[in-house]
Amino acid sequence: MQPSNFSRRVREARVPTGAVAQFLASSSWSGVRKAASVAALLATGCVLTPEGLDAERAEVDRAGEPYAESFEERTLPELPLDATWRDLLERAFAANGELERAYFEWKSALERVAQAAGYPDTNLAPSFSYLLSGDGATAWDNTTVNIAFDPMRNLSLPSKVRTAGELALAEARTAGRRFVAAKFALQRQVLDAWLELALLEEQSRIQAERAELALFAAASAESRAQLSGDQRDLLRAHVDAPAARLELEGTLARARAARVALNGLLARDPDAPLGLPSALPEPRAVTDDDAALLAAGVGNDPELQGLGFAVEERERALELARLQYLPDFNPFFSFTGSVEQMLGVGVSLPTRLPQIRAGVAEARALLSGARAELRQATADRRAEFVGALTMLRFAERQVAFLGAEVEPALVELSAIDSQAYATGGAGFDALIESQRALLDVRGALAEARIERERRVAEIEQIIGVDLATLEPRDVRVAAAEEDRHE
Repeated sequence: MQPSNFSRRVREARVPTGAVAQFLASSSWSGVRKAASVAALLATGCVLTPEGLDAERAEVDRAGEPYAESFEERTLPELPLDATWRDLLERAFAANGELERAYFEWKSALERVAQAAGYPDTNLAPSFSYLLSGDGATAWDNTTVNIAFDPMRNLSLPSKVRTAGELALAEARTAGRRFVAAKFALQRQVLDAWLELALLEEQSRIQAERAELALFAAASAESRAQLSGDQRDLLRAHVDAPAARLELEGTLARARAARVALNGLLARDPDAPLGLPSALPEPRAVTDDDAALLAAGVGNDPELQGLGFAVEERERALELARLQYLPDFNPFFSFTGSVEQMLGVGVSLPTRLPQIRAGVAEARALLSGARAELRQATADRRAEFVGALTMLRFAERQVAFLGAEVEPALVELSAIDSQAYATGGAGFDALIESQRALLDVRGALAEARIERERRVAEIEQIIGVDLATLEPRDVRVAAAEEDRHE
C-alpha cells in the first residue's frame, strides 16, 4: 500500500534529529526569552489592596493570640478557688468554642479579600504550535508561541477587581464586629451565670438561717403547747420548719445547676470546683453621668457597627453591579519565529443588559434593606440601652434604700425585740417576725445588688466597653466624636 500524500508530507516535515538543540542554540532563543519574560510578567499576581486591610489584619492577629495553638495543645488559664469574675472571663475567652468559631469566621473572611482583589483575576493560558510544512522553513520560523489569558474568563478592569476587594473587606469587617459582639455576649453570659450563682449562694445562707429560725420556733411552740394546750402554733411550726428546709434544699440544687452551667461556659468538667466569696461581690464602678453614657453608648455597639459595615457591603455590591456595564478584555502576545510578532487585545462587550440592570436593581434593593435594618436596629438598641440604664439606676436606688435605711432599722428592731423577749417585755411571736423580716430584707437587698450588676453587664454588651474603664470625661469625648461623625 502506498502512503497517502498527507502521511508523506508529515514525514518530510518531521523535525530532524537535533533540531531542538539547534533551535535553542540559535540567536532566535532571545525571542523565547522575551516570550518567557512576558509570560512571567503576566503570571505574576498582585493584590489591589483596599484601604484598611493592613489595620484589619493587625486586629485579627491581635485577637487571635489565644487561638494560636490547637485546643488540644493550648494551655488554658487555671481557676483559683477564690476566682474573680475577671478570672472567669479570661478562661471563657480562651476556651469557649462558639467564640473561637466566630474568630475563625472573621479570619477566613479576611483571607477572602486577597482572593477577591487579586490581579490578574484569570489564569494565564500560553500555547505552543509547530507548523508541519515542507517549504524549507527553519524550525524556529515554523514555531508559533501565543501568550494570552484564559479565553474562558476575560481579564477584568482593575476598577472591578478593586471594588470586589473593598466588598470583601467590608464583609470581613462585618465578621469582625460579629466576633466582638460574640465576645461581649459571652461576657454577659458568664457574668450572668456567675451572678446567679453568687445570688443563690447568698440565698442559701439566708435560707439556712431561716430554717434554723423555723426549728427554733417549732421548739418554742412545742414548749408553749405543753403549757397551754393550744396546738395551733405547734401545727403551724411543724409545717414551717420542713418547708424552710425544703426551700433550702431547692436553693442548693439550683446553685449546683448554676455551677454546672458556668463550668460548661468555661469548658470545664461539670462538677469542677468553683469557689465563690463568702459574701456578695462588690459593686462595679459605673460613671453617674447618664447624659454622656446615653450619647456615647449606642455608637460603640459592636452589633450596630457590624450592621454599618453590612451597609457598606451593599454599597460596594451596588458599585460592582454598575461596573458590569464596562467591558472586559483579554490581551495577548504571539510570535511565529522571526516571521511575525503580534500584540493585541480582545474585548468582551456587555450584551446581557437586562441581566445587568436586574443585578443593579437587586443590589439597590438590598442596600435599601440594609439601611432600613440599621435604622431600626439603632432605634431598638437606643431603647434597650435607655431601659437598661433606667433599671440600673433603679437598682442602685433600691440598694441604697434597703441597705442604708431598711436593713439598719430592722437590725435595731430585732435587737430591741430580742432584749424585750429576754426580759419578758415582748412575746416570742414578735421576736420571730422581726427576725424573719430582717432575713426578707437581706434577701431583697441581695437580689437588688445582683440585679444592679446584671444591668452593668447588659450595658457593657450594648456599648462594647468595660464600664469600669469609662470616666465621665472619656465618655463625653466619645460622645463629641460621635456627633462630629454624624
